[in-house]
Amino acid sequence: MPRTTQIFCASSLYGLATLAAAIESDCFAEAARRVLLVCNDAAAPEAAPDLGELPGFAPLRDHFDDVLSWNETIRPFHPVAWTPRPEDVPLLERHLRLLWGLGEDRVELVVESLQAPPALTVAQLFTGAPVHVYAGGLSGYGPTHRKLDPLVGTRVRQLLHLDLVPGLTPVLLSEFGVPARVVPTGAFLKAVEELAESAGELPALPRDAALLVGQNLSAPGALSPAEEADLHLRMVRAAAGRGHRTLVLTPHPSAPAHRGRALATEAGKLGVDLTVVDVPVPAEVLFARIRPALVVGCSSTALFTASAFYGLPVARVGTERLLERLTPYQHGHRIPAVLADALLPDPAPGGDGDALPAGELNDLVAALCFTMRPQVYPPLRPVAERYLARHLGPRTRRYFRRKRLTSLGLPGGIPRRLAFLPRNSTARRVVRRARALKKAVRG
Repeated sequence: MPRTTQIFCASSLYGLATLAAAIESDCFAEAARRVLLVCNDAAAPEAAPDLGELPGFAPLRDHFDDVLSWNETIRPFHPVAWTPRPEDVPLLERHLRLLWGLGEDRVELVVESLQAPPALTVAQLFTGAPVHVYAGGLSGYGPTHRKLDPLVGTRVRQLLHLDLVPGLTPVLLSEFGVPARVVPTGAFLKAVEELAESAGELPALPRDAALLVGQNLSAPGALSPAEEADLHLRMVRAAAGRGHRTLVLTPHPSAPAHRGRALATEAGKLGVDLTVVDVPVPAEVLFARIRPALVVGCSSTALFTASAFYGLPVARVGTERLLERLTPYQHGHRIPAVLADALLPDPAPGGDGDALPAGELNDLVAALCFTMRPQVYPPLRPVAERYLARHLGPRTRRYFRRKRLTSLGLPGGIPRRLAFLPRNSTARRVVRRARALKKAVRG
């Protein structure tokens, strides 16, 4: 019987810590060889540090026998852009087996997201390999965003995820009957501790400060650059409005350098001190190091690790605007944005009150998954109908779009007998006249 080689794909320290925790928790069968395949998927990889160059990488690397680079393997192509032609797959698989010393080994793959390159590309190249998927944050609770080839989807053995929202069941890949498995929280915290101990010296950071978690929402088109800049300014104002006089910003690795300067200027106007962390470490390292008094963000996974794993108070900012801007409706950030909006407090005066009841959460996510991907999850229609009929109201209305509900014939949409009105020329003409008359009366 051939020996087994497991190939683990990772692009971030957070993902690598999740893999290390899963290995320590025996989430995978024993293998003769474990290979870490690192990928730099930044927009300009040549200008961004590779995963192996980041502080804290060394102890996590010890969980693997070898480290390989996907960027080096496919150079000069970009990892997110390159996919093989189907007719080239057999040749490329033989090439990779020679290049990586796999021989006739039985290969198993462990990837973060199977819906797009580079993970999908690697899975396509090793045509018969079993696949394990680990959710890199809140994405596992949402639907599979793209139609996945059954030749790939049926090879998935398990979905590994951190228990970021206790009691909530992941939906990702459930159309293939993939079982979800929780990576123990204690193992993940141990991996983060190892990472923190070897990360080196961080700049002098105040304890009990408010920690602002930066995000990169403009790259995937969730917000415009101007809206994203305004979102971060709102984080500063929200923390200052809660009475915090010292703030710490951990920027997204791909955030522009001028953003930190703009936030520092805003902090100065508000009479608070802002320190920008210029060492690329996960926010979880800072949770352990400085124990912030408050963690502020938008829809970042770090808000949930702060609350669920470290017991820190958190606040979300800008989720309502983000939900308005997300296009198309099935955008991958919709589920994280809804979870943050539904479960985390709003620090603004007069903001939303308590979190939605835990008993409603699974049905809410099921309803969202159905409206986002109705062709993939038709069995979820009854759940969506029941949830919308009972719970659609001022708080939850912004999670759904009326046009979407109408097209699917769901509660909350325009009744079918009135659906013709938006397309009726006579109705539009009457509305225009009514608006003109209203303006004339006001004048």
